[in-house]
Amino acid sequence: MAELSALYASALFKLAAEGGAIDDVYKQALLVRDILQDADCRRILVHPHIANAAKRDFFGKIFEGRVRSDLFSLLLLVIDKNRETFFFPAVKALIGLIERHNRIASAHVLSAAELSGEQVQELKKILSYKLDKRVDVFVKVDPSIIGGPFINVDGYYIDRTIKTKLHDMAASMKVGCGA
Repeated sequence: MAELSALYASALFKLAAEGGAIDDVYKQALLVRDILQDADCRRILVHPHIANAAKRDFFGKIFEGRVRSDLFSLLLLVIDKNRETFFFPAVKALIGLIERHNRIASAHVLSAAELSGEQVQELKKILSYKLDKRVDVFVKVDPSIIGGPFINVDGYYIDRTIKTKLHDMAASMKVGCGA
């Protein structure tokens, strides 16, 4: 599956590069990825008992006019060829190709509380400096981590959450007690 998804992504990247539209394709691929992150939407795409015509109509209403014709045509092609499972990985691979090309990194941050705009900008600045790339920061709030950030960027994980520190402390106490 990865080979075909990579092939689709590579073809779209090449079209975008030849047309000088890499930035537009990037924004639209992010939109497609974000929409397909919804489990129900992705379930419709890959459901074997939903007719291709119904899938084409459903996704036409969502994407037609919002994304470039080559990206939309790929979606229609995978539906017609019953290769829908390749589309979401292909879009993610396309995003990865463009991010490597444009030296962009995506930082996914988990925080116990909402971050202010100033905090997000400061985090962007620090990560951009450390990675020597432009960094886009995506923040999710999860109160269960109690405090501190969890950051996933460019294959690096930084876990400074209180939840993890408490877990580590409990584990070291068990070892120290011989449990």
